[in-house]
This record gives sequence, C-alpha cells and structure tokens, in this order.
Amino acid sequence: MTDSVRPPEFSRAEQARVLATTAAGSVVVSYAAVAALLALVSSTAAHAQFSTTGVLSASAPAWLVAHHVPLRFDGGQLGVLPLLPTVLLMLLVSRAAAGAADRLGLFEPLQARGVVFSIAGAHAVVGGVVAFLMGDDGVVRATPAVAFFGCAAVSGVAAVAGVAQRCGLVEVVFERIDPVARRGLQSGAMGLFALTAAGASLLAFGLVVSWSVTSDLFGQGGGTLGSGLGIWLMCLAYLPNAVIGAMSYVVGSGFSIGAVTIAPTAFTAGPVPAVPLLAALPEEQSAALPLVLILPGAIGVLVGLSLRNAAETPRARLRAVLVAAVTGAVGTLVLAAIAGGSLGNGVFDPVTVPAGLLAVLTFGWIALPGGIVAWFAGARPVRVPVTAPDEPDAAGDDTGPADEVRADEDVEPDEGYDEEDEYDADDEEDGEDEEFEDEDDDAEYLDELDEAEAEAEEAEDDDESGPGPDGDRDGGRDDDQDLTDKRD
Repeated sequence: MTDSVRPPEFSRAEQARVLATTAAGSVVVSYAAVAALLALVSSTAAHAQFSTTGVLSASAPAWLVAHHVPLRFDGGQLGVLPLLPTVLLMLLVSRAAAGAADRLGLFEPLQARGVVFSIAGAHAVVGGVVAFLMGDDGVVRATPAVAFFGCAAVSGVAAVAGVAQRCGLVEVVFERIDPVARRGLQSGAMGLFALTAAGASLLAFGLVVSWSVTSDLFGQGGGTLGSGLGIWLMCLAYLPNAVIGAMSYVVGSGFSIGAVTIAPTAFTAGPVPAVPLLAALPEEQSAALPLVLILPGAIGVLVGLSLRNAAETPRARLRAVLVAAVTGAVGTLVLAAIAGGSLGNGVFDPVTVPAGLLAVLTFGWIALPGGIVAWFAGARPVRVPVTAPDEPDAAGDDTGPADEVRADEDVEPDEGYDEEDEYDADDEEDGEDEEFEDEDDDAEYLDELDEAEAEAEEAEDDDESGPGPDGDRDGGRDDDQDLTDKRD
C-alpha cells in the first residue's frame, strides 16, 4: 500500500456483516455444488428415483466427505475418501476468503484473522450439526467431534491460502527465512511436483496399455448413460488418490489394497475392486518394473542442479539440498496420510500408502543425488597459498610467492636507494666522529693557552715591581717569546 492509496474504512457492524455473509455464502455455495452433482447423477441413473428432498438429504454426508470427514455404516467405515471434491471445495472457500479481503481492504497479516476464523467457524458448526442430526441409527453416520474439527481444518487452510497473498502472509514468512533456505523450499516444492507428475505419467501409461481392461470394466457397470456417468465421476473423484499411489510406486514404497501389495521390488497378487482406474495395476512382477526407480534419482539430480548456484560454498549448498529434501518428505507424508484409509470390512480393506516409508525414501532420493550434484557442480572458493613475505624461494630470490599473493597491491621500489648512498652515509658518520675528536683537542689547547697567559701576566707584574738584573730582563723577554711561540 502506498501513501496515496488508503483502504476503505468500515465500522465494526459493517465488517461483521461482510464476514458473516462470506462465511455463510461459502457454506451454501459448497453445499449447493455437492447437491447439483448428486442431482446430475440421480437424474441420469437407470433405476434411481429422483426427488429434491432425497437429493438434499443425501448431500449432507457428501458435503462431509468433501471436507474429508470419514463416514460409518453397518458394513464398516469409509475412510478412503476422494480428494478431488476436497480440492474443489478448498478452491471455492479460498476464492470467498479472497473476495472478503478485497471488500474490506485488508493488507496486514493480523487483519486476516477475522476472515479465517469466521469461515472456519461457520464450516465447523455446520459440519458438527449435520453429523449430530445424522444420528447413530441412520444408514450413514459420522462422529460430531470429528466432523467439527475436520470441517474447521479444511476450510481454515483454504481461507488462509485465499488471504495469504493479499494480507502479506507470504512476505512475512519468507522474510524470516534466509535466502539459502528459501531456495531449498522452492526446489523442494519443485521436486514434490516432479514426483507427482512422474506418478501421473506412470498412471496414464498404465491406463493406455490396459485400455481393453478399462473398457470392459466400464461395460460391467450396466452399459447405460447414467451408470457410465456415475462410474466416470467416481474415477474422476478418486483420480488424485490414484496419482498419489502411483507416486509412491515411483519412489519405491508402493501401496497395498487389502492383501495385494504392489511395489517395484515386491508384488503380491490378489483381488482388487472392479474400478476402471485400477486397470493400470501390473498383473505380475516383471524384471523391468524396478527400472522405474530411475525417475526419482533423476529428479534428485534436477534438484541438485537447481541448487548448484544457491550459495558460494559447497556446505551452504548442501544445507539448501537438505531443506529441499525435508520439504519433499513432509509433502509426501501429508499426501500419503490423506490418500488411504479403511474400506469397509471386506477383502479390500485397508487401502494403505505407507506414509513413513514414502517420506524416508523421498528424503533419500532428493538428498543423496541432489547433495552430490550441488556439492561438485557449483562454484568452489579458490584457495591461494600464503607464505611468509621474507621467505626466499627455491632459486634463492628474495621475492617469493608472498609477493604473488598480494598481486593487487602495487609495491614500487625506492628509486633513490643506492649502495653508494649507503657507503656515503657510513663515511659521514665517520667524519662526524673525527670532527668531535678535533673539537676536544682544541678545547685542551685553549686551556693550556689560558694558563700560559696567566703565567705571563704574573711575570710582567714581577718586572714592574723593581729593576732587576740584566739576566732577569732577558728572562722576561724569553718568557714573552715562549708565549708568542705557543700562540703560533
């Protein structure tokens, strides 16, 4: 938001009205979509009796199934719930939440609480009431507590996804993550998408190869338009579940339907439901089936290549690969947990996608090849040898590798330096010492001269005191001559 654009201001009553309308509208629209789909199937079925009351009452448990709430009946429990209705429901709720955020002009993360809580609360209350009204004596039953929290969780996640971009939730999350971990999250999401795409491709390949079996299974359903449409819609609703099972097969963990176990390295034959979507299952173990494990290894290499420039050091790139591996493992863990479940009490119970094994194998397929590729394919820091500056090289030269290490520093020699200058300096020092010695000799000479003058003056005083003999006068002249000689 810029300073020139301000969100519209609403009173508390207006905000409450918008939130209530959005929450109730999301419940009504999703319920109406489920009822319309059931009405289409009932109207085209061969022996079904269509009635508005019957469709609306049958839409209640179907609406709970769309929220991924398991149902109970006399023959057991339906825990293998179709994922496509859940995805479509979450898209509707997400769009409603985004519309409410736009109408209220929300732009801060904390402002999203009202939209999320209102939508999640409305779905939770309606789901709990529906499960309570179904009772314990009905044909189809649901646990009210499970329905309450299940509806709240699915609708709440969808509402958060709808307001995340508009209220800045994405920016707040990514600002708290360093760039290396952010690259790891993105590459992990890419790896998860690639594994899912590989599973979908394998499923499509199996259906094409077994197209004759698929056609026979459609024909066993009755051959009418209504029955064919119902079977097709059921296969379409369970298509995400089949893709997750195929992804688990690609990774190596496989899946099981009752006593039947299907994996690249293990195969146990047995009866499976007569569903056209399951025609892609292999009929027997083959030596070519383990070759499918090349796909997750190639995806791990692609993840490593995408992270080869995530950081400058190999250790930091390895951390990004580990983040990507954890992201992919957590994603497959969640998908496997919601794809399987119980299927009555018959021979097809339960349908299991081993979530823990799938997560561990996914982590390994991304971490091992991705870590090796990211470690060796990326840039590596250059190591420059460093030696002591005064250490001579092998040739005895004073300029060794230490001068090459600091090649970027321009060290210029002193042009004024010369060996002759060094000798001149020594000569000057010797000359200064000799000059100091001459000065000491002069000082001693001056002291002797002063003493001689003092003796001469005393001699003159003696001459002035009285006339002496000639010898004395001659002696005085001799003293004067001696003084003159000393001065010279």
